[in-house]
Amino acid sequence: MPLPRDSKASLIGRFKVHAKDTGSPEVQIALLSERISYLNEHFHVHRKDHASRRGLLAMVGKRRRLLEYLKRQNPESYHQLIEKLGIRK
Repeated sequence: MPLPRDSKASLIGRFKVHAKDTGSPEVQIALLSERISYLNEHFHVHRKDHASRRGLLAMVGKRRRLLEYLKRQNPESYHQLIEKLGIRK
């Protein structure tokens, strides 16, 4: 299920790098993290939903690749982002 428009806009507003930013790695990682957390909650109720689990694994892989890219390109931004999102302890 896609994120609601207002939720998505608030996430973009919190993580954008410049005024018209919608596609920077920071924003993409934040959006993926929100969808991943939603799906984790979904799986507590629907344990046998394997089709969605496959999508979740694809999202986790994409987020991991984006995080690795951001770590290479801008380590300071990477550290700020993982601290804001509370991932990678």
